[in-house]
Amino acid sequence: MQYPQIDPIALQIGPLAIRWYALAYIAGIVLGWRIARRLTVTEPKASTAEQMDDFVTWATLGIILGGRLGYVLFYRPGHYLFHPLEALMVWQGGMSFHGGLIGVVTAIILFCRKNKLSILAFGDRIAIVAPIGLFFGRLANFINGELWGRAADVPWAMVFPADPLQIPRHPSQLYQAGLEGLVLFVALLLLWSHKPFRHRPGFFVGSMVLGYGIARIIGEFFREPDAHLGFLFAGATMGQLLSIPMLLVGAFLIWRSRPSA
Repeated sequence: MQYPQIDPIALQIGPLAIRWYALAYIAGIVLGWRIARRLTVTEPKASTAEQMDDFVTWATLGIILGGRLGYVLFYRPGHYLFHPLEALMVWQGGMSFHGGLIGVVTAIILFCRKNKLSILAFGDRIAIVAPIGLFFGRLANFINGELWGRAADVPWAMVFPADPLQIPRHPSQLYQAGLEGLVLFVALLLLWSHKPFRHRPGFFVGSMVLGYGIARIIGEFFREPDAHLGFLFAGATMGQLLSIPMLLVGAFLIWRSRPSA
């Protein structure tokens, strides 16, 4: 199948270039905020709509700072140790979901403590909309022609322009957009429709973390490992190794969640 080459720059006005990658982040944050705003005022209420509005800035900082720091520490610590200023060059790419998750969790904890809100109940609403950002982010990876899949012999395999080997590969970005984004989001909404789950603070945080861990591990079987890392312990990729703790944490949060009074 022919790779549909799309200019990574969506709009350029003079020296100002707006990339699809940036628009993907904006779309994920805005759409996630609007849906979370509606979820947060449903019974049992976790916060006011205005408080959810205020949290958007906290979440944005958590995503960007955590995502970048996670990439620096998890994927290329040696490089940035000798080139520390490049760690600040976010526009050159390089973000980690696991780092972004830590950043958002930190933002939730600090925000809820400041506003005297239930961390788990508030976090449940954020967890439900998190896959929206993942969906748009993976689509942006596909548009950029990056993070491609492993060599494949299937009718929909594609040759990505930046691939030095120029061989047909799985469009794994689309697989991950479907698993980590669309499927996980729909699954969480279906769980939300079962009202007793809403009275178990932490249930949706656990479900999202567990679900993402499963989806990421599956998706990594089709994705080419980062060239500078390759396959690691027991043939696993860095993405898979970082997802194993998520399985444990997610299962624990689901287990410990109890109906609130």
